[in-house]
This record gives sequence, structure tokens and C-alpha cells, in this order.
Amino acid sequence: MASKVSSSLLCFLVIIACFSRSISTIHGHNSLKSNVSTLAGIELPHHMSFNAVSASASSGCSLSSSEEPKDSESTSSFMQALTTEGDEEGDDRDDGEESGEIDSSRASSSRLESEPSQPREPVKLHLKRRPRGGGRGTEPRESAEEFKMWDLSRIHTLHRRVTEKKNQNTLTRLKKDKAMTKQRWPRKVVVDGADPSPAPAPSLEAYAGGLSGRLMATLASGVSQGSGEYFMDVFIGTPPKHFSLILDTGSDLNWIQCVPCYDCFEQNGPHYDPSDSTSFRNISCRDPRCHLVSSPDPPRPCNSDSQTCPYFYWYGDSSNTTGDFALETFTVNLTSPAGKSEYRKVEDVMFGCGHWNRGLFHGAAGLLGLGRGPLSFSSQLRSLYGHSFSYCLVDRNSDTSVSSKLIFGEDRGLLSHPNLNYTSFVGGRDNPADTFYYVQIKSILVGGEILKIPEETWALGSEGSGGTIIDSGTTLSYFADPAYDVIKQAFLDKVKGYPLVQDIEILHPCYNISGVERAEFPEFGILFADGAMWNFPVENYFIPLVPGELVCLAILGTPRSALSIIGNYQQQNFHILYDTKKSRLGYAPTRCAEV
Repeated sequence: MASKVSSSLLCFLVIIACFSRSISTIHGHNSLKSNVSTLAGIELPHHMSFNAVSASASSGCSLSSSEEPKDSESTSSFMQALTTEGDEEGDDRDDGEESGEIDSSRASSSRLESEPSQPREPVKLHLKRRPRGGGRGTEPRESAEEFKMWDLSRIHTLHRRVTEKKNQNTLTRLKKDKAMTKQRWPRKVVVDGADPSPAPAPSLEAYAGGLSGRLMATLASGVSQGSGEYFMDVFIGTPPKHFSLILDTGSDLNWIQCVPCYDCFEQNGPHYDPSDSTSFRNISCRDPRCHLVSSPDPPRPCNSDSQTCPYFYWYGDSSNTTGDFALETFTVNLTSPAGKSEYRKVEDVMFGCGHWNRGLFHGAAGLLGLGRGPLSFSSQLRSLYGHSFSYCLVDRNSDTSVSSKLIFGEDRGLLSHPNLNYTSFVGGRDNPADTFYYVQIKSILVGGEILKIPEETWALGSEGSGGTIIDSGTTLSYFADPAYDVIKQAFLDKVKGYPLVQDIEILHPCYNISGVERAEFPEFGILFADGAMWNFPVENYFIPLVPGELVCLAILGTPRSALSIIGNYQQQNFHILYDTKKSRLGYAPTRCAEV
């Protein structure tokens, strides 16, 4: 009898064990797998405004709510295009990217052990514009309201990040890990070519025909989603799957919403599942790279060297991401000099696999950081493409088939531009907010007149307050209130011949230009402390709310903050160069649709 009871009990335990294992596998919690989160439920810090801005505050975020791509024919044609010779020139592969997956079986790779000794040709990536629609209104006035709402939230975020010094490595940590951050972790680069047979691993010099050391991507404007940001299409993991990430020069960490997704915002398409990727690897607490990220707040420090490195990245009181710090393969679509579309992989990219993510990210899957810190995508690519990257943003109201460009590496065409100007970056290295790209304004000119703005308005404080940053993630331009008040009054005084419209709350001043074939407004320019001058065309500082009828000044003040921001609307149709080696910003007037 006892033996029968024992046998029954043993069978019962085996069944329970098998059932538990099945459940763990379904939810991605198998602790025996290296590509699954080991981060147990971390309580997020309590902020009263979280629920107000989280798109999924009430319903949460789960894999079951994500829809798989429906166009199987597009998927099939895209896969075939990747594995056959003779790709047609100018093929942007839009359908395939929507399918969310590309073939990685025919890839060649190389590993760079050190920084390139010779300058390389830059590589260009397309930043594809999203189709209009998707449930959001696209009227200019509605878009402007959305832009302003996002911008004000972002400005508050940037201000808090500086004054409270959260989300930044402390100066003591930066000094302690200075030697470590200078280390160049080797990168593997893979290019998918037209040859269907496996190729030996070449060096990057094999692409000296214009591809090596240069990376160009297509950027998508978020205007159709009510967002003032730009998006980049990235393929993540092995096999690679498509995600749209927000491009942000105001932050460092690259991150994406991950399964299991405990508390996330709404995104377009499925979430990234690390258990589906053979190239995903967690970074352990033992790894020195773990010191580059902040621990979750409230602190949950590493309990053992073998534990997965947790991270917490804070964007202000309304946005944050928490999860596992990891390594993964990123694949980007580039355009060769011949116009063929190719795919290049960069292996072992440090990124955040976010299981708790909150904030205003407008349908994106995550964020691609281009800040000055060691974690940003641009910093991690320095061993491949050097210390510079650039982008050229087309008019955000142009046709969606026209794309902006993001380029990693030195673009010889830009460097030889006759109207390329430079101004120096300031701060950063010894500043708490070492992520941002600060420039030093001396004066503002309206209609050729230097405005009387107190010099201290532009000062960057030693603790990080004040100053001016150039930012891809903010739409309009914002100046500290003492400067904005003077700028606004200058336009009110100088604009003649157009009726002033008083009932527009979102922007001011606004003018009725009905019946005017070409409206003329005073010139606007920025004079930097090093003598560089940046003059803007009128379409970069006046925004149409009703095309052909109503235009408004696309400049606002930054209430309760001394920070000034040159936003992406003012950067349209300028090729913007970030040269971190020489610590300078370059800008040249360019028809970005032709880059």
C-alpha cells in the first residue's frame, strides 16, 4: 500500500514539475536560458504623473495584444529580394520591413579590435517617413498642439535630469570608470550582399569602394503619429526583426520594449522577445559594463556576480525604462553608392531590454540614443566609423516618400560643402549632464538687428543649469524666458502688413497671410560666442497652422527653466554634423531630399 501511495505521489510531482516548466517556457522565464530576464519584479518609483502619461496604465502591456504582420506576400517578396542577385536600384524594401524579419543566413562578418587609423567613407542610412493616418489626425494645427505638448513634457524632463542629476552617471563613477569607458569593445560587422553563397569574413577595408566606415540610415518623421520626433528602422536580433526606434541626441541608452512586458506603453507591432534571438546575451553584474548604467530606483543592487545587470533609465517625472542590460545584434538598412539596398549588422551592441517602460513615445518600440555618453549608439560605433555622425532632415510636411538621412562617419560631400560652418560644443566632460550637446549663444538677430538680451541668459552653469542644447527629440525651438520675451517682441515690432491673429493659444504671434503669394518676414539668426553665424530660412521659424492662411512663430519660451533648445523644426534642410573628436557642431544649408 505504501509503495502505491509513494508511486502515485511521485507521478503527481512529475506532472506538476512538467506543468510548471511549460508555464515558465511560455512566459519566457526559463532560468536555464541565458537570453531570458532574471530581473524579478522591481517596483517602480512612485510618480504621481505616471498614470497620466502611460498609454497602457490601465490595461498593461502583453504579447497577446500585439498583432503580427498580416502581409505574407510582402514578406515573401522581401525575403526573395534579400537572397537573389541584381537588386534593383532605389528599392527601399518598404514591404519587407513591415513584415518585421529579414534573412540573416548569408552574412559575412569581421571584428575590429581597435579604432580605425585611417578615415573611412561614411555609411548612409535611410530614415523612412511613416504613411499618414493610423488613427491620428494630421491637420497642421492638431500636429502643432501635439508637438507643443510633447515638447513641454520633454523640456521639463531635460530640466529635471540636469537639476536632480538622475539618469546620469555621477562624476565619481565617471572618474572611477574613466579607463574602462575608453576601452573599445570590438564590434562585428556583417553585410548582406547579393551573393547567395556563404562568403569568408572580410575586413572592413574590403568595402573601400565607398561603404567602409560609413553608415547612412533613413529617418521617418513622426508627424503622422502626432509626434515631433524622427524614427529609425532597425532590425534587432537573430533572426533580425523590424522595429522603429525614436532617434534622440538628448539621451544615451539604446533600449526596446521586451517580453515579458510587465508595464509598457502602446507600440506599433509586436514586442521584442529575447528568447526568439540566438544573439541575445545578458550582461552580468560581474561585467564592468554594468557600471555604465544606473541601478533600479528604488535601488536593487546586484546580489551576486552571476546576476543579470539591472538598469533604470529616467527621463524625468513622466518617462522611464527599467529592465535588463544586455548585448544584441543590430542590423540597419544602408544605401551603397550604386543605389543598392544592403543590410549591415553590428554585433554586441549594449542596450536595455525594458520590461517596465512608461512615457510619451508615440508608437515607437524604443529609443536609439545618440548622446555624448559611452552607451549611445554613435559612441559604440566609434571603433567602426570614427567620432562623427550627421543627419539631414527634410521638410516634415513634404511627401512621405521623401526620406531624411542619418550618416555615421565622415561624409566627404558635407565636409567639402562651401557653406559648412562650425561652432564649438561647450561643457559635457565635467558637467553633470554630460549627455547633451551644448553650444554657446552670444546673440540673437531679428531683421539684422542684434537684440538686447542679457548675456547671462545664455550662460551654462557649472552644475549644469542653463545653456543651450541642439536636440533632435524636441520639435520647436525654445529659449529661456528672458530671451524669448525679447525675440517675440522683436517680431511683433517688425512684422508689418499682415493682420495679427489673437485667438491662437498654442503659439504666438500668429499672422493671417490669406491671399499673399509669398509672405515675407524678418530674418532670424543665431550668433555664437566663437563668431559662427547660423541664419535660418523663414520656413524654419514660422510654421503654417492653416496652409496659405495662418502662420505662427515656431519659437517658444521655456517656463521655469533656464535651458534653451534648438529643435528639429529649425534644423530642417540643414545637414547637421556632430564631430565629437574636435568637439564641434557643423551645419550647412542643404536640400536634404537630395542627400
